[in-house]
Amino acid sequence: MTDLENRTKNIKAVLFDVDGVLTDGSLTFDEDGRELKTFNAKDGQGIVMLNRAGILTGIITARKNPTVRHRFENLGMTKLYEGEKNKIAALEDFMKEFVLNFDEIAYVGDDLPDICVLSKVGLACTPADGMDEVKKYAHFISTKNGGRGAVREICDFILKNSGRYPEITEKGFLFKV
Repeated sequence: MTDLENRTKNIKAVLFDVDGVLTDGSLTFDEDGRELKTFNAKDGQGIVMLNRAGILTGIITARKNPTVRHRFENLGMTKLYEGEKNKIAALEDFMKEFVLNFDEIAYVGDDLPDICVLSKVGLACTPADGMDEVKKYAHFISTKNGGRGAVREICDFILKNSGRYPEITEKGFLFKV
């Protein structure tokens, strides 16, 4: 078993950045200045599968947007930190609330503000189009881009390597994502 596969064994929570991870990083505004976001249904399915496997899921994002809150609620995620400029403080708060240590957390980030978290967690992940500086800290680099299936690939990797994938997929759950 590789070091990367071993890192997934202890994962009890997966936290995500939004722009460039759950989305492709585009910022779209309507004529009234409201920010719109597009999410990938397969990525959402991966998050729902993590939830069903008993893995805590959360978002840490520096931006504040009602669309993100709606997606968070729609997927039944555990914790949302929005408008959070200090991502390490959010991580530490999450760890304290759920009594976790760094090795039990996976984080998916794509840009410089994510490095402070990626450098601490047990499983640091980034999409294929994550910044080169971020890739230096990543244990797992998806073959897919942010908002284009990277999150699903990471979720599947964690579920498969922790032995939880069969119990989720064999039940034939129908998910709303």
